[in-house]
Amino acid sequence: MGLFGFRALHFDPGMKGCKRSIGLKIHRFNKVMVAVKELTPKQQERLRAKIAGIRKALNAEKRKFGWYDDSRGLRYLPPELYIKLHDYKGGLNYLRWFRKNFPDDIGFPHFLFEWTLILFKNGKEHDARQKALETWFSNTYLFDKFFGRPLEPMDKYEGSNLEAAGFTENFTYTAGQAGLEDFALWLGQLERSEKFRDRTYRFLAVRRQLKTEDDRMKRMALLARERQLLQDH
Repeated sequence: MGLFGFRALHFDPGMKGCKRSIGLKIHRFNKVMVAVKELTPKQQERLRAKIAGIRKALNAEKRKFGWYDDSRGLRYLPPELYIKLHDYKGGLNYLRWFRKNFPDDIGFPHFLFEWTLILFKNGKEHDARQKALETWFSNTYLFDKFFGRPLEPMDKYEGSNLEAAGFTENFTYTAGQAGLEDFALWLGQLERSEKFRDRTYRFLAVRRQLKTEDDRMKRMALLARERQLLQDH
């Protein structure tokens, strides 16, 4: 089983299919009431200890093998911990380290969402817009889950269970979550922007074609067009 309890699948891009807490504060956002537990100093200490433990385990792998194996997926966990701590600067430093050491890692939808959030909280809106698009491409249902909208299956090709609506089951971030109000407002505006809507519309058009196209070369051309959508953003 892979991270978040899902079996990791591998996609052959030329073929159709897969192979592969003390004190409560009440916050109001879009008429949704959210109760948030504040972290005690002890809880903060435990979260930072978890982050340090993950970094220590990864560094031990690097010393032992000369590279990072990380079959357990530990590298995907720190952003969530930094967000819980509201330490967005620490989260950004970690993601810079991640990008340097795992340059070809496309990540999970949850992880990309957290990356988007951390970029936004650090005032890097241009990079956050790009990462938000990557997040949407990785799972077209994730933003619907965040905003509490119905998850309606789309008639399109989905290359693995990571792209399915069911993958959002364990996604716990919400637009009414304390501390995310500014991010939710920004993300909603981004979704409605002409450029974002154009990219997502064209992405869906490609995915609908992929659902019925059997020719290997045509499928590869469609996937190349999809990758170009991210580069053009």
